[in-house]
Amino acid sequence: MEKIIRKIAILSILLIFLSFNHTNSEETYSLTIKVEGLRNSKGVVQFALYNKDGSIPDEKFENYYKKEIAVFAKGSSSVTFYKVPKGRYAVCVLHDENENGKIDKKFILPIEGVGFSNYEFIGLTNRPTFSKASFQMDTSMTKVVKIIYK
Repeated sequence: MEKIIRKIAILSILLIFLSFNHTNSEETYSLTIKVEGLRNSKGVVQFALYNKDGSIPDEKFENYYKKEIAVFAKGSSSVTFYKVPKGRYAVCVLHDENENGKIDKKFILPIEGVGFSNYEFIGLTNRPTFSKASFQMDTSMTKVVKIIYK
């Protein structure tokens, strides 16, 4: 009888713990990122999600919150990030033609396709920053990012 009472007590504690974690767990969402207009079928597409001011530009992809690498077909690709907490985020997408995991440049301009959330073009006077590229996420959403080639 003592063993049964002990098992019931342990189960009760476990159930309380699980219900506490479930009710106090942070609400999360999914974020789908889509790109179109990739100029060729070389390499992969690298999607990086950022959640901190000052984290972009990130030419070597060292400061991201989450990252996914995807293949593509017919000039387009997409990924979905799951369990993303409410907050401010920015996206960087790289058409990594040589699959080295970083933004390759000639002089100061990228030679592979790159895109950021909220950016239609990138130039010397329009360099990407987290504050310009970021958006508020408080629901599941889809973002389309334009890939820019120089």
